[in-house]
Amino acid sequence: MSVRQVRVGDVTLGGGKIAVQSMTTVKTSDVTSCVAQILRLEEAGCDIARAAVLDEEDARAFSAIREKVHIPLVADVHFSARLAVLAVENGADKLRINPGNIGGGRELSLVADCVKAHGIPVRVGANTGSIEPHFFEAYGRSAEALVSSALENVALLERKGVRDLVISVKASDVPLTVSAYELLARRTEYPLHVGVTEAGTERMGLVKSSIGIGALLVCGIGDTIRVSLTSDPVKEVYAAHDILRACGLEKDYVEVVSCPTCGRCRYDCMGLAERVNERVRGVRKRLKIAVMGCVVNGPGEAKDCDLGIAGGGEYCVIFRRGEVFERVPAAEAEERFFKRLEEWLA
Repeated sequence: MSVRQVRVGDVTLGGGKIAVQSMTTVKTSDVTSCVAQILRLEEAGCDIARAAVLDEEDARAFSAIREKVHIPLVADVHFSARLAVLAVENGADKLRINPGNIGGGRELSLVADCVKAHGIPVRVGANTGSIEPHFFEAYGRSAEALVSSALENVALLERKGVRDLVISVKASDVPLTVSAYELLARRTEYPLHVGVTEAGTERMGLVKSSIGIGALLVCGIGDTIRVSLTSDPVKEVYAAHDILRACGLEKDYVEVVSCPTCGRCRYDCMGLAERVNERVRGVRKRLKIAVMGCVVNGPGEAKDCDLGIAGGGEYCVIFRRGEVFERVPAAEAEERFFKRLEEWLA
């Protein structure tokens, strides 16, 4: 994790806990819709929400949105120092800009003075579509080009006295993304915003994000993450938490394990596993639940689970930490299992 710490509202980046981010998909000036979406993100477990600022109405909307939500808000602004300043003055907790496209030195000074006066951080960085031409000419589409471009933008703000910075170097190419963040982590102590950009629609986006973000997190690289999906942003938040859990970085949740099933399975194991997952999603309690396909190996394979079920031809068994304590007709199994599950969740 990073050496430096940066505060975004009441969230600390670089403090050990990985913050989950997402971005709204509605027009920011549509306050009602924007607030509704952010509240859904909060319920899913989002720590920081980002909103695009395209015009003055979007920038001014931050003050109204801020009053109705509970997590920090980031203003995503490009090409306009005036809009960046206006968003900060209306309550943005963090600014996401590209210093290279915000204007000249005077415009960047206006932004720098504003964020310093309000005590908020700035995220800067590069992706494969925003590498400065001289770095692209020197290094091509590479990790060195991404990192050099990002750090040049960081230096522009540092020269203006801005020190609360977060950096990102994203690509849609997973190996390139991982290489760039590994290189960046060796060259800076600022917190890192990690993600695979333009990862795609839900299925492939989940695969690419899990590999890229997960590879970095298990090596201790990354302080805040966003799973970029062409889908409902709430699904980004769910996916981010799943990645954190798979990497062993989030413990306070209900883990559901289930087998791939085989010809021995004689009840709706797949459907039950999905329904159990849906029931426990969002429950902040450390439990391990097993939904196993058959009684041959089920209880033994899941003996480290707090509660489990395994199926047979005409009956299912419900077990605690590998020990069977209830045998029920298959037709009643799901109802009886959910009753036991609710006892554990209470």
